[in-house]
Amino acid sequence: MTIVGLVISGGLLGRAEEIKRDPKVDLAVGKALDFLAREQRRQGYWEANGGQYRIAMTALAGTAMLCDGSTTTRGRYAKNVRLAVDYLLDSAQPSGLIGYTNDYHYTYGHGFSMLFLSQILGEEEDKDRRERLKIVLTNAVAFSAKAQTSRGGWGYVSAKDGGDFDEGSTCITQVQGLRACRNAGIPVPKEIIDKAKKYIQDCTTADGGVQYSIKGGGARPPITAAAIAAMYNAGEYEESAHIDKMREYCDKNVWPGGGQDYFGHWHYMHYYYSQVMYREPEQWSKYMDDIGKEILRKQAANGSWKDGYIGIVYTTAINATILQMDKGYLPIYQR
Repeated sequence: MTIVGLVISGGLLGRAEEIKRDPKVDLAVGKALDFLAREQRRQGYWEANGGQYRIAMTALAGTAMLCDGSTTTRGRYAKNVRLAVDYLLDSAQPSGLIGYTNDYHYTYGHGFSMLFLSQILGEEEDKDRRERLKIVLTNAVAFSAKAQTSRGGWGYVSAKDGGDFDEGSTCITQVQGLRACRNAGIPVPKEIIDKAKKYIQDCTTADGGVQYSIKGGGARPPITAAAIAAMYNAGEYEESAHIDKMREYCDKNVWPGGGQDYFGHWHYMHYYYSQVMYREPEQWSKYMDDIGKEILRKQAANGSWKDGYIGIVYTTAINATILQMDKGYLPIYQR
């Protein structure tokens, strides 16, 4: 199983705009983040079912806490964020990989970690940790460049380790992580992003859906939703004919026309599609009235969400992030 079933102006503590939020949503978010705080291991990591995906889960749970406005030094979850940052920094390898090669889907964790740590960098007050973040992220970008396949995508592991295999979801994770690094001031060669954009375009079918990989596999609504968010991050916007076709596909298959379970990938799909909808203020309130209610309806009393096969931490971190998208604390998610 993969994580496929596994977002510049205001700064981390400065909202891009003042918003009016539903108290029920804020209560649900608070319960969710408190649950995640309790689930964090003393070494700083979170994990999925069976102890899997520690790097990816740590980055995703940490990002959910950043969405609340916490940093390594300020906010309700400062201690949790600090522990998560230190755990990921300690997991950085000489090769530049953030994670471990014995994780057979390590590019997910690497991409999510680049996104998380790059959001930390702009607000980090500790000089030593800030310098370490710069070094780790610079090396992480270099690793992603070497891990990119000949077609411009990424696989579950590097091109070298995976025989040049690539697929859509890991490509999207890398694009967002790289763009977040670039926004934070880490140099990212333009050709890496350009090759990734072409890969996504080459995976797109005539009706606008994005396939599992460039070799086929059929158009998939979750990957298409994620691809639009990644293309926005890569500099493609609504006026692009390519994006328009992808949006039309999502209107039929994701929201409002779609919304089926999609083999357990519903949360993955809306993690990315909420980023797309938030960029469109006229759609955002309608989207959250619909999707937000669906999320709140399934929350457990302890603050978690138990649906999804990857694990409670994954689903809870994803849902908490969706519900906080409009707080505007993170540069990568801002309009």
